[in-house]
Amino acid sequence: MSGVQCPALLISAPASGQGKTTLTAALARFYRQQGKNVRVFKTGPDFLDPMILEQASGQPVYQLDLWMGGEQHCRQLLYKAAAEADLILIEGVMGLFDGTTSSADLAELFGIPVLAIIDATAMAQTFGALAHGLATYRSRVPFAGVIANRVASPGHADMLRESLSDNVHCLGVLNRDSAFELPSRHLGLVQAEEIADLDARIDQATQALVDNGFDYQPQPVCFDLPESTTPKPELEGVEIAVANDPAFAFVYRANLELLQEMGATLHFFSPLKDAALPQADSLYLPGGYPELYLQALARNNRMHEAIRAHHAAGKPTVAECGGMLYLFDSLTDKQGQRAEMVGLLPGHASMQPRLANLGLHSVELPEGALHGHTFHHSKLETDLEPLTLSKSSRKRGRGEAVYRQQRLHASYLHMYFPSNPEASARLFLP
Repeated sequence: MSGVQCPALLISAPASGQGKTTLTAALARFYRQQGKNVRVFKTGPDFLDPMILEQASGQPVYQLDLWMGGEQHCRQLLYKAAAEADLILIEGVMGLFDGTTSSADLAELFGIPVLAIIDATAMAQTFGALAHGLATYRSRVPFAGVIANRVASPGHADMLRESLSDNVHCLGVLNRDSAFELPSRHLGLVQAEEIADLDARIDQATQALVDNGFDYQPQPVCFDLPESTTPKPELEGVEIAVANDPAFAFVYRANLELLQEMGATLHFFSPLKDAALPQADSLYLPGGYPELYLQALARNNRMHEAIRAHHAAGKPTVAECGGMLYLFDSLTDKQGQRAEMVGLLPGHASMQPRLANLGLHSVELPEGALHGHTFHHSKLETDLEPLTLSKSSRKRGRGEAVYRQQRLHASYLHMYFPSNPEASARLFLP
């Protein structure tokens, strides 16, 4: 099997919250400043990190997840990127060995060296123990080295370096500095467009790496030619209206591109600002933060009427998580403010202070089986009987209800369309 070579790194950590996204963004900007064409991927189900990484790299960011998309899908994405780019960076998910399929699984399968970032706050020699464990826990996972994050002083940095065993290299240091920490809220990082000084934060993190002597150049990795899988043109001539604004921005880039590859024409609109739907055969309402824009969504009665008319005409609608909440009678935010929503689904949704459900899920639909994930802080009060429940990849995970009313499909589940293109197409077919 022929392949193409391209330098690559997978950025991981011992756990979430160590600074993976900050480092990946800084690395993308660092190598981009050297004139390199940098392609960045995100492992695991995440909508927010890719927004940051797209701004840092100046390139589209796709999910690279063995469980959601499968090995061949990942091979296709990597091969295409390697053929076009000078460097591939992959931000891992959670800790290096965490998950149904972990970042370590991805690194081992494709032979991509791991660069681990470790939060060194209030830590000395234990830094070396953590780094040694990450480097040696699975011998077949290639390991490039570590970067120390949130370092207090040059003396602290020296202590951390001295703690490392001979086979683990410290490739860089990031100081503790609020100037480049990325703000977050309950679902993760704040959306990129909400961070007014995002470019400045990325540039400052990049400069901090440079000031501390970072000059690592990743080694080439060979990416094999994947099996050719061109999707069938099952959506030829179908026009799909896609909600896209700050309230509804949680959508996989691969989902939209797959719909287009199958022949669909996408028309983007804003439930916040637009008074009508675009002329379309089907409607896609992705997830997002509708609770942050409660009053603006409630005031736009003309959009409510347009969505209800679309449904009454028997046209397909796919609503995921926040998109589903928007279709219920009402929604209450975390401050206890309640507002009327579209009213297509009977019941009420309310935001909760704690996480309600999280994890990778599969679901068996009449159209076929799909993979995806759930991550939400809200609960529903409804008399609707679900068509089915999704199945969590974890033994004790709780499934999510899938609701159907005529051609309306609604669930907390964020589906990853490339996991089953044909089933995804059938959801939108008039």
